[in-house]
Amino acid sequence: MQITFKLFATLTEYLPVDKRNSNQMALEVAPEATILGIIEPFGVPLKLVHLVLVNGTYVPPEERASRTLQEGDVLAIWPPIAGG
Repeated sequence: MQITFKLFATLTEYLPVDKRNSNQMALEVAPEATILGIIEPFGVPLKLVHLVLVNGTYVPPEERASRTLQEGDVLAIWPPIAGG
């Protein structure tokens, strides 16, 4: 099934080079793939996976290892952000 995978801020460096400008890519995943299983092949350190949204809805850390997606879902991930 196909989803849209988005990485924001400094996480865009983990996307393929040709996808970094748009910060997103279409991605084929197995129906049983979990959020963490989708992230893992990209090499994103889990300590940098802070805010995770599926179709704009927050997914808490304790659900990321078991939560699966549906066809057409959008998985968006942000790193911790500090500022003032």
